Amino acid sequence: MARKLPKADVVLVGVGWTGGIIASELTKKGLKVVGLERGKERKTEDYFMVHDELRYALRYDLFQDLSKETITFRGNERIRALPMRQYGSFLLGDGLGGAGVHWNGQTYRFLPYDFEIRSKTIEKYGQNKIPAEMSIQDWGITYDQLEPYYDKFEKTCGISGEENPHPGAGKRSDKFPTPPMKKSPAIKMFETAAKNLKLHPYMMPSANLSESYKNPDGISRAACQYCGYCERFGCEYGAKADPVVTVIPVAKKTGNFEIRTHSHVRRILHTGGKATGVLYVDTTTGEEIEQPADIVVLTSYVFSNVRLLLMSGLGRPYDPTTGTGVIGKNYAYQVMKGNAVGFFNNKEFSTFAGAGSLGMVLDDYNGDNFDHSNLGFIHGGSISLTQTGLRPIQNNPVPKGTPAWGKEFKQQSLKYANRFLSVGGQGSSMPFKHHYLDLDPTYKDAFGDPLIRITFDFEDQDRKLAVFLAEKSAQILKEMGANHVDSLKELGPYDITTYQSTHNTGGVIMGADPSTSAVNNYLQMWDVDNLFVVGAANFAHNSGYNPTGTVGALAYRCAEGIDKYRQTGGQVV
Repeated sequence: MARKLPKADVVLVGVGWTGGIIASELTKKGLKVVGLERGKERKTEDYFMVHDELRYALRYDLFQDLSKETITFRGNERIRALPMRQYGSFLLGDGLGGAGVHWNGQTYRFLPYDFEIRSKTIEKYGQNKIPAEMSIQDWGITYDQLEPYYDKFEKTCGISGEENPHPGAGKRSDKFPTPPMKKSPAIKMFETAAKNLKLHPYMMPSANLSESYKNPDGISRAACQYCGYCERFGCEYGAKADPVVTVIPVAKKTGNFEIRTHSHVRRILHTGGKATGVLYVDTTTGEEIEQPADIVVLTSYVFSNVRLLLMSGLGRPYDPTTGTGVIGKNYAYQVMKGNAVGFFNNKEFSTFAGAGSLGMVLDDYNGDNFDHSNLGFIHGGSISLTQTGLRPIQNNPVPKGTPAWGKEFKQQSLKYANRFLSVGGQGSSMPFKHHYLDLDPTYKDAFGDPLIRITFDFEDQDRKLAVFLAEKSAQILKEMGANHVDSLKELGPYDITTYQSTHNTGGVIMGADPSTSAVNNYLQMWDVDNLFVVGAANFAHNSGYNPTGTVGALAYRCAEGIDKYRQTGGQVV
């Protein structure tokens, strides 16, 4: 029998970016909030002088233990799904701050086109431009409606950047709170080459502070030291915005926020169309505990949010055969294979230095910023040169055709160790009716609960987009003066064993119609009005950008929706 605790105003499942933002906003209004985090406590001091590539980048110290809970994957429904036993395509965060601790800090706004993608595509190209199996839909919100929340998230983080010069970008209500990062010699070369090609490069929006900054909540942080240990690492300086150094301290200071680590939530409790709380296990003791609450908010990662809803019998599970139902619908990923590598015989670069979001990017081939009339795909991707700090174990590029071992391999490795640059496209991912998430019928976690199952593969849309972006990336490298350029020529099947990005999206998508979406534009469940679900699971497709800026904006929007619900009850839209 589970031990029942006193009721809270709000219970959060997961304390990363979304949980931290909602906690900070609601506790400032006087609400009593409990945050349940299945991982351990974290603080900046944990990372002092721990630039350990082996521990963090290769042994995955900050990530979920896959022996206790993982995902299963299959390329299509004819194949049996198998568990991901070791990390590959993406990395699942664990502990206070979640994936917000180990991210790079690249913080974009999606394009206005993204939020009205179906309407805009049909308006410009006609219905036939959208393949029959592609399930794109509008988000039920516009860029202009979301813009104030983007602005708030950027000011909380102190995002360093400069305005996107492309005319297809969304308008800003204010400038970035801090100036852009420094331009390295390689970035300057990229900028010159892109402008020579009549493109519109700009410095990447960065959550790595370019200068010391105090945010509107009074949180002060130091500037980035360009140490190159961002992705897969916590920041020892607090220069990289993460929940532990931005929003969580604000919530804790109010005295209204209680964080319980090592708390694994197994079910959302509900009766009569209302959520009543959650059931979780204290993993230090094995005790089952019930936490009642007036409002339940799912603020964990994509897979956990979808899985909890399905295991709890909330929402209508998606059926790929009929295309009906919503929970698990529109799973999407990212096309990260549109890249090129340039090798330089007479130029050297300090590629070991950098920061997670030090780079320059352009959007000339993103969204609908270019004509798709004669192309076999919609949307596109951003193209960038980043200098994130290439560490020695994971980076050893040599030109194609070089043997994988032996004397020539060693010679080429030494020759090009500091004489190569990568320019890559981060492609969008469109949803298809046969790409979805559901509960695996065979495999279970350490508690006996079913794992989440991914059914996904690259489509013709992705293959054509990847080659297109690779060709554009190669053109830029040639303009930069590379002596030899290798680029993607063909995109094969999706491979879950090699890292690509942790940009999984969809499964609890937002929209204006309860028959085709799980939550409204305040991220409130259509079926259970005191249950909110916020994160990248809300994305109806994935854009050609990193998702965190949009996740942060949606979290602020969700916090406002929860406040509205407290005042009015019922559906806030």
